[in-house]
Amino acid sequence: MLHPGDAIATGRRVLYIILLGALTALGPFTIDLYLPAFPVLEEDFQTTAAMIQLTLTGTMIGFAIGQLVVGPLSDKVGRRVPLIVVTGVHVLASVAAALAPNLVLLGGARVLMGVGAAAGGVVAMAIVRDLFGGRRLVVMLSRLALVSGVAPVAAPLIGSWLLTVMSWHGIFVVLACYGAVMLVAAIALIPETLPRERRQERGTTTAWERYRSVLTDRVFLGVLVIGGMTFSGLFSYLAASPFLFQQTHGLDAQQYGLLFAANSVGVVAGVQTASRLAARFGPQWVLAVSTATLLLSGVAIIVCDQLGLGLWGTLVPLFLFMTSCGFSFPCVQVLALDRHGKAAGTAASILGASNNAVAALISPIVGWIAKDAGITATTMASVMAGCAVVAILSLWFVVRPRTVGMLAP
Repeated sequence: MLHPGDAIATGRRVLYIILLGALTALGPFTIDLYLPAFPVLEEDFQTTAAMIQLTLTGTMIGFAIGQLVVGPLSDKVGRRVPLIVVTGVHVLASVAAALAPNLVLLGGARVLMGVGAAAGGVVAMAIVRDLFGGRRLVVMLSRLALVSGVAPVAAPLIGSWLLTVMSWHGIFVVLACYGAVMLVAAIALIPETLPRERRQERGTTTAWERYRSVLTDRVFLGVLVIGGMTFSGLFSYLAASPFLFQQTHGLDAQQYGLLFAANSVGVVAGVQTASRLAARFGPQWVLAVSTATLLLSGVAIIVCDQLGLGLWGTLVPLFLFMTSCGFSFPCVQVLALDRHGKAAGTAASILGASNNAVAALISPIVGWIAKDAGITATTMASVMAGCAVVAILSLWFVVRPRTVGMLAP
């Protein structure tokens, strides 16, 4: 038995996938469930689209900060305590957001919701790394990557449906209930996977040692950039899409949600295919193809928009872009965590925090570029294509695929 997870029965392993997947999804749902309500929030608070987008930026910044705290803390004191405490913060902050009387208080509550949602994804990845290694790690992380990739595009679909039966306040009540269920599950069903003796292994006893071991790894740093750019391209689309598709193209909230459902199919296909290809050829070579496709699809959106091909001229290459994101997510996670089993929480926190912090800074650029002429497919895709260029450069000049070995069995 090479890893503790090898002895876990299949039924128990399935339970872990479900619970850890649900915890991982808490972050994306917290960020994206209210996206269809952006036009409604803009009207209710009598403000601008850019100000509403700042509440999304605040959530992602809180999410990044929370991960930087939770990850190293989980390496120091174990996985359960940080998970339980921070998820409790999420529940309280969601209630505060539902009751917020103005945009300032809503923004503050959203930052705390981001902090509270941070534990799910970080601790879930760390638990998987505690239990598994090698190619089985690829399979398990691909399941989590499936959730983290599908959740951002499925959440607006669910949010648009919720808006048909409740106001935007109700969306935050739903998030509070989701967080409460995860809190109970963490207390009752998720065991401690980091024994006390492993927390005190030589070279990983202090936060500085853990950060140093991770941040001096060239491959990890290169993957960090690729992950951040992939998420930035995705969130540039998410931040711009409510205005592009509902205001420019005239879709209602339900049609907008169905558009997200269609894109989620591409993400699912990409993640599941990538897990098999990565185990066989290596995740670095899957990234070589997926990052190039991200750039090509972003450029295709711009060309189709400039040629006046309308809604379908945007949707077809956009589907290809989302599929390429699905290929990238599990490969980034595997390359980041497989090399750092003793500091899995720290590695996961840096990966998650950088993804969301960089995306939080880059995604509003779409609104800034379009502040005079309005958001178009060209302005959205320009940011997406730019992110893809940076990811490609990081892969070939920092990671250097030929220097990365194959995964262990």
